[in-house]
Amino acid sequence: MRELLRGLPVLVCAAPEFDPARAPADPVALFVEWLLRAIDAGVTEPHAMTVSTVSGSRPSARVLILKDVDSAGWHFAVSSVSRKGAELARNPAVALTFYWPAVGRQVRIEGIALADPPQVTAEDFLTRSPGARTMALTGRQSEPYGDPAEVTEALAKARLELERSPTLVPADWVSYAVRADTVEFWQSDPDRRHRRLRYERDGEAWSATLLWP
Repeated sequence: MRELLRGLPVLVCAAPEFDPARAPADPVALFVEWLLRAIDAGVTEPHAMTVSTVSGSRPSARVLILKDVDSAGWHFAVSSVSRKGAELARNPAVALTFYWPAVGRQVRIEGIALADPPQVTAEDFLTRSPGARTMALTGRQSEPYGDPAEVTEALAKARLELERSPTLVPADWVSYAVRADTVEFWQSDPDRRHRRLRYERDGEAWSATLLWP
C-alpha cells in the first residue's frame, strides 16, 4: 500500500496565476474570486467543504455544502440534534477547509460559528430539496438504528407531515455563519514552492502575511 500511495501523482494541475501582493484587503473577496475560478474550471462540487468541530479534546470532521458567503461569514446549516449540531452548541469554534485539486488551491478558515437570524434559517431549509427536507424532518440524524424499516417508516411519516405543512421548518434546524478569525489561501507548486497568504482579523479590519511554503 505504501508503494501504491507513493506512486500516485500529486500536484499535476495547471494552477492559475496568483500574486499575493495584488490580493484584496478582505479575504471574503479573494475567496469569492477563487471559488468562481474553481467553478469555471469545472471542479466537482466546488462548494463542498470539510467542517471541523471540537468534541471535548478531540476534533470531528465531515463534508458539508457551503450555502452562502457574505460579510457575515461562510454559511452552512445543520440539525441541532446531530453530532455536529451538538458539538457546535457546546463549542462554537470551527474550521472550514476547501480543496480544489483541479486548480491546485486550498482555503482554510478558522473562526466562530454564529447562528443566523431565524429568517435565514427558514429560507435555507425551504430551499432544500423535498428529499432533504423529508430526511431532516425525521429529527434523528446521527442516531443508531437496527432495522432499515425504521428509516422507511420515519421517512413516510415525515413525508406526510411535509405534504400537510409544506412551509414547515423544524425547530432543530440551524443555519450558521462562520465569523472568521484567520483565513489562509494556499496555491500549489510542483516544486513545493507553494504560495501561502494568511489573513488575520484585527477588529473589523484584516492584516495579511506571507507564510513559508
